[in-house]
Amino acid sequence: MIAGVCAGLAHRFGMKPFTVRLLFVLSCLLPGPQFVLYIVLWILIPKR
Repeated sequence: MIAGVCAGLAHRFGMKPFTVRLLFVLSCLLPGPQFVLYIVLWILIPKR
């Protein structure tokens, strides 16, 4: 809900925003560049 990244991805792929947010939070438990990817998408996804 910070930048609308998960909601934008959910809209793009026809999913519910809650599902995408939940998947993102669960993916943060795994090692990887999730936060960097989130910031990059925050910059790249156009605002409404």
